[in-house]
Amino acid sequence: MRLKCSICGWVYDEEEGFPGGGIDPGTSWQDVPDDFRCPMCGAMKKWFQPFEE
Repeated sequence: MRLKCSICGWVYDEEEGFPGGGIDPGTSWQDVPDDFRCPMCGAMKKWFQPFEE
């Protein structure tokens, strides 16, 4: 699953994770810590929405 920040458009891909932020590849969105912030704009996790291209 991919999720897009509704503020800036940055995309979190569960397959890729976010190693730069300590989130391993394969980490499901529900397992991403609740205090996760968008690395581009600082938006809270609640501002991410499922996204498909």
